[in-house]
Amino acid sequence: MSSGEAAFIAALQALALPGAARGLADDCAVLGVGGENLVLTHDMMVEGVHWLAGQDPADVAWKLLATNLSDLAAKGAEPIGVLLGYTLGADDARFAEGLGEALAHFGVPLLGGDTVRGTGGRSPGAQTLGLTALGRATCRPVPSRSGACPGDGVWITGPVGAAMLGFEALQSGSTADSTAYRRPVPRLAEGRALAPLVTAMMDISDGLLLDARRMAEASGVTLALDPAPIPLPAGLPPERTRDAITWGDDYELLFTLPPGTEPPCLATRIGTVLIRGEHPLLLDQAAPEGPLGYEHG
Repeated sequence: MSSGEAAFIAALQALALPGAARGLADDCAVLGVGGENLVLTHDMMVEGVHWLAGQDPADVAWKLLATNLSDLAAKGAEPIGVLLGYTLGADDARFAEGLGEALAHFGVPLLGGDTVRGTGGRSPGAQTLGLTALGRATCRPVPSRSGACPGDGVWITGPVGAAMLGFEALQSGSTADSTAYRRPVPRLAEGRALAPLVTAMMDISDGLLLDARRMAEASGVTLALDPAPIPLPAGLPPERTRDAITWGDDYELLFTLPPGTEPPCLATRIGTVLIRGEHPLLLDQAAPEGPLGYEHG
């Protein structure tokens, strides 16, 4: 996390009430209401950062919904509705069309939200969008980033690097498949199946290495990853492995399981949880150098 972002979040952590906010150190808030736990998350996207200028607004709408639902997946939650925060842009009708398609695909209702227009008649500069997703926990305790224990296995539900290749295809205008970047699919069913078994779980949004380090730090352990079994897209050149494990936008689930526990869904073991050592993250038995993933400046 960059120093500016870290300082701001630290200031917000002092304001967050204990309990439901989980110290602002998790993917979601978990709020007990009656006999149930509500799971709440809010993610934003910015043109030029999370999608390319001129990209199909229907794809942008899909991605906005999918990224928020991915946070619910990491809690094993069942989505119950979303609230949209929307800055009017160049093709609002196309965005609404895409949002309707995505809501129908994932079976999630739109509950409300707000729209704004930038100054000067049209929205100047980069368009900014936000979405709040609400879910119902399907098990207790609700998984967090902070439960990984020494001896646990480290697992991932699918390959990393497909979104990177999709972005490059879209940016270059090639005919290669860009679906993984434009329309990610949150692992909702996998999250619900895993939730009763995992010791820790989160989705991979900012890069496998960066998110693994976040899990290790939240859990007070070291995650030792083996690069060999990390699943990658078919045909990815070996020299691009580092790019794939730091790029982000893959929205697979990263989770830990106790020794001897097998996942109830397709997943690959990529490492082991160790007692906290000098470094929170090891890759091939050494602390990885350089950027670990995407961080806001």
